[in-house]
Amino acid sequence: MARRYRYEYLQKKKAREEMKELRVREKEEKVAARSDKEKEIREALSWIIYILLVVCATYFIVTYVGQRTKVSGDSMQPSLYNNDNLIVDKISYRFRDPKRFEIVVFPYRHLENTYYIKRIIGLPGETVQIIDGYVYINGEKLEESYGKEVIAESRYGTAANPIKLGEDEYFVLGDNRNWSADSRETNVGMIHKDEFIGRAWLRIWPLKSIGVVVHE
Repeated sequence: MARRYRYEYLQKKKAREEMKELRVREKEEKVAARSDKEKEIREALSWIIYILLVVCATYFIVTYVGQRTKVSGDSMQPSLYNNDNLIVDKISYRFRDPKRFEIVVFPYRHLENTYYIKRIIGLPGETVQIIDGYVYINGEKLEESYGKEVIAESRYGTAANPIKLGEDEYFVLGDNRNWSADSRETNVGMIHKDEFIGRAWLRIWPLKSIGVVVHE
């Protein structure tokens, strides 16, 4: 009898221990599941924060630092060619004025989402005129090597007569002078500093032409 009671006691004790172990395992599994779930949530939050940072950084760079643009047409040959891809420096002109011979990007006033890329030739306060196919600044022939060829008389435009630039006016030309719509034409005219999106900084395509854009 005593043996039977002892056996039953041991069985009950073993059952209690097994139940206790089962509860401990269940508790551990719940803790592990909760931990895995929390880990998944943390990872998801990390990705969300990362994406938000990338979006904010991209917006900041595109808005204030640099912007990609594509050359369309031949007006800047031989310096730039059709389909060249450029990065435009948008930050320099926040700290200084544009300089002569810099290649700049600005919006075309009469057509939305259309941008021109030209070279600055005349600066505020100067007088610009085309004489015998060459650009003159304040009565003196401009020493430059960017013009692809001598300007045809039919392409003098408004610069056939002296143009006095205002305090915030810039005279721009395409390097391919006989095939460029620029400040010589009334629909383009003089450009103001706040119209410049920025200056051409880096050519990123085609691969064979990758490099910093030379301005002077």
